Amino acid sequence: MTRTFFIEKGQKPTEEQIQEIKEVAKRPIVFDEDCPELSPAMEKAFRCAIAQRNRRKQA
Repeated sequence: MTRTFFIEKGQKPTEEQIQEIKEVAKRPIVFDEDCPELSPAMEKAFRCAIAQRNRRKQA
C-alpha cells in the first residue's frame, strides 16, 4: 500500500509520519514485472529527469 503525504516548505512532519517512514525504510524493495529494477543507465536518466522537474517547479 502506498501513502502519500504533501509537506509544504517550513512544515514539519508529525511524529506519527516520522515513525511510519522509519518503519517502511526497514522493509526490502520488491521488484516485479510492473516495476522492474532499473539498469544503471536508466537510473541515471531518471535522476536527471527528476532534477530537471524540480528546477522547473522552483522557477
